Amino acid sequence: MEKTLEKAEDLQAAPPSLGKKPDWLKVRYNQEATEEVAALMKDLRLNTVCKEANCPNMGECYRKHTATFMILGSVCTRNCRFCNVSCGRPEAVDEEEPMNVAKAAKQLHLKHVVLTCSTRDDLEDGGALQFAKTIRAIRELCPGTTIETLISDMKGRTESLDIVLEAKPEVLNHNVETVKELQRAVRPQAAYERSLGVLRYCKQHSPDIRVKTGFMVGLGETEEQIDRLMDDVLETGCDILTIGQYLQPTKEHYPLARYATPEDFARYKKNALLKGFHHVASAPLARSSYRAWEALEDVHGLY
Repeated sequence: MEKTLEKAEDLQAAPPSLGKKPDWLKVRYNQEATEEVAALMKDLRLNTVCKEANCPNMGECYRKHTATFMILGSVCTRNCRFCNVSCGRPEAVDEEEPMNVAKAAKQLHLKHVVLTCSTRDDLEDGGALQFAKTIRAIRELCPGTTIETLISDMKGRTESLDIVLEAKPEVLNHNVETVKELQRAVRPQAAYERSLGVLRYCKQHSPDIRVKTGFMVGLGETEEQIDRLMDDVLETGCDILTIGQYLQPTKEHYPLARYATPEDFARYKKNALLKGFHHVASAPLARSSYRAWEALEDVHGLY
């Protein structure tokens, strides 16, 4: 039986100045499907960013038997102020993880797999080799399945980026997260120019791979800053853009400034497409991996 859940309520109590949470942030989910996928992940000792980041789309994606696999453990070495993933001392790299991800993808009959990770600044390659091993394991067990990798900036090390690119994912995603002016406050251990450099390098060195990025609104950015961010990202050669609403995980996280309306997101999408992006997902609950296969369908005609 489906039940209605105001998922945003789980993530954040609405600041009094913003009033009641808007209806468009309400979601529906199927408890049985959610528990089924969660049980599979537990059996194979896998993490999903859906659960770790408390994504509001978790119910919909689990109902469709899709999930974004979070490799390299559930503990991040960075402490970004917008993110709900735990920060601390990470676990040792699990050598069985690549094949376990492939087994889960096969059992779920996935046509498109998204791989992301906690940021692993403790590893010399930033986790690049684990990405490559996981891609190859999926290719082995699930021939024909397309793969998207949502990577950290890997400190901008091109040798690490090369390891991932050489494994040939169909999509290489790295998020800029917010406008240039808010980077230091929102993601102090990252850097705007470094993120742009990652996107630029990946597109220049592997032009056949679709490059993707995303950002949030609702952190206090201006319309002019959003417009400049789009221009900066487009200049790197980035193909695919996602834009979603920031939802403050706890009162200790970066404060929510506003709820953008569905009309705002429609305007952002129109503007981005006019600028030249090949595919744009722009909606209040859009996330970097939400309905990721639609971008490939749009730009590649794969499905």
